[in-house]
Amino acid sequence: MNILIIGSGGRENALAWKMAQSHQSDELFIAPGNPGTAAFGTNVPIQVNDFAALKALALEKNIELIVVGPEEPLVNGIYDFFNEDPATASINVIGPSAQAAQLEGSKAFSKHFMQRHKIPTASYAEFTLENYEQGLAYISAHALPIVLKADGLAAGKGVIIATTHQQALTSYKEMLQDKQFGEASSKLVIEQFLEGIEVSVFALTDGHHYQIIGHAKDYKRIGEGDTGLNTGGMGCVSPVPFMDEAFMQKVESTIIGPTIQGIKEEGLVYKGFLFFGLMNCGGIPYVIEYNCRLGDPETEVILPRLQTDLVSLLAATDNGTLEDVNIQYQEGAYATVMAVSAGYPGAYPKDIAIQGIELAASLPETYVFQAGTGFQENEVVTKGGRVLTVTATGPSLKAAVMNAQKGLSKIQFEGMYFRKDIGYEFP
Repeated sequence: MNILIIGSGGRENALAWKMAQSHQSDELFIAPGNPGTAAFGTNVPIQVNDFAALKALALEKNIELIVVGPEEPLVNGIYDFFNEDPATASINVIGPSAQAAQLEGSKAFSKHFMQRHKIPTASYAEFTLENYEQGLAYISAHALPIVLKADGLAAGKGVIIATTHQQALTSYKEMLQDKQFGEASSKLVIEQFLEGIEVSVFALTDGHHYQIIGHAKDYKRIGEGDTGLNTGGMGCVSPVPFMDEAFMQKVESTIIGPTIQGIKEEGLVYKGFLFFGLMNCGGIPYVIEYNCRLGDPETEVILPRLQTDLVSLLAATDNGTLEDVNIQYQEGAYATVMAVSAGYPGAYPKDIAIQGIELAASLPETYVFQAGTGFQENEVVTKGGRVLTVTATGPSLKAAVMNAQKGLSKIQFEGMYFRKDIGYEFP
């Protein structure tokens, strides 16, 4: 079948790499893609929210399967756009409807959903300019630390963990009154801080059944030892040692099962990936957030570990066979380490030449996935803060991380930085 992947990051590079391996994959198109995706299909210069142009491409190229990478087009209704048009309704679009995508698009929506279906999560309250003063009183009386979240999409930047009441009150004003994140922070969710270890579980659902396709631990802080500013992710490992059968049973029985049941009961149209951002609090899992797509850089570690044909899996969401699929994983441990531009997550330079990508990718069991890159005068250059990831495998997490670092040692660009302690707490 002909396939279209929407997006341009490391997640989409990993998806293109994985899907190109399938015997069911004929022609693969990526819109807009990056230099990494170009190795596995045809990049098409269409932006992710240009639904009309994406539809024209799908009809021209006889696309049968569309995989939506980033969250914004999902929240903006790309599934509905294709599904409601008779010309494109037969295309299998991997992603939820706009209404179901509110599980990620609105923190308040997801909190209400969890409350309705008794899914364990942090206690919370909601505030807007209309009850601004009540919010000030709520923060002043709240235990520390305290978490402030912009209700809408804020490119992964709309969360503040305040360790003092003054910091919380200042952030509250900046987000709500000063519109720090635009319309995304016109409503705030203020919630209890959960103490524990953060992990991510990834499921694929047809809205009635689900399959777990992987899990990972992501490292968000820019500095080693989990210090400094939050980023979009500096690396991750899989499988996570404490995610044993007993813990995963709790995740399925108290979180994933009730979530899928809630989606079904509420009549939400959901055919795609569902990311569960969890906190392991002393062996008890709580939901921090839902994402309605695969994460980045988690995709770059879970897809190399996934042995099952991804295209067959995605087809199963459309033909009613998802519950019968047998998910299999590769042996060993996997680690992904992200190389970023100097200055990230603050201001950073662009258009810096990158050397050594092919050299790194030639190492055994080592994969390079490009994220913030572009072509300039026939060479690959930096375009984003998070530039590329190297994923590697090994008999242990420590060995996998060392192999990923070995791959990164072959790559060079001015100002390149990566954390050397990904997976530091695991042997």
